[in-house]
Amino acid sequence: MRDDVKTPQRHAERMAKKQKIMQERIARAQNDQGVLLVLTGPGKGKSSSGFGMAARALGHGMKVGVVQFIKGAFSTGEEAFFRHLPNVDYHVMGEGYTWDTQDRERDVAAAEAAWEIARAMLRDPAYQLVLLDELNIALRYDYLDLDTVLDDLQARPDLQHAVVTGRYAPKPLIELADTVTEMKVVKHAFKDLGVRAQKGVEL
Repeated sequence: MRDDVKTPQRHAERMAKKQKIMQERIARAQNDQGVLLVLTGPGKGKSSSGFGMAARALGHGMKVGVVQFIKGAFSTGEEAFFRHLPNVDYHVMGEGYTWDTQDRERDVAAAEAAWEIARAMLRDPAYQLVLLDELNIALRYDYLDLDTVLDDLQARPDLQHAVVTGRYAPKPLIELADTVTEMKVVKHAFKDLGVRAQKGVEL
């Protein structure tokens, strides 16, 4: 970093320019609407981010719906924490990892049952945020009809937010979404160091 950038005067000048840019962006962004967010990619943190948004919504007194696809064969900290909170409607609908179930018919049936619950939430304006955890995996394996999912997401109430997590988000979902974040792997304790999944970190 150049020495002049470190001076108080130079720093103040740069922050003043940045403030002006941010104030102009804020002035232009005056619309309120429900936002569709997609959290995807091979890196850790997709579900964690989704549940962080659920916690944020609950902090504002909003009603939150959670439907977990794929997961379900083991208990998780987020389920133990969120399930019994007021304003949370929590459904764990999966049969476990696809490589463990090895039963496509059962996985499809579980995904379809989960989507019926999700669809009801997406049609109900009382739910202000709906988290569809690991939905992308169900779409990846064609457990659900993609067009049906896209139609239901697009038809939700105007002010309802929806968050979709999981690797391999399909391109049409990415195109429909308002905000998309792709998690990238730099290092991972399980893959690189042989550290198993642990409570409070993965579970």
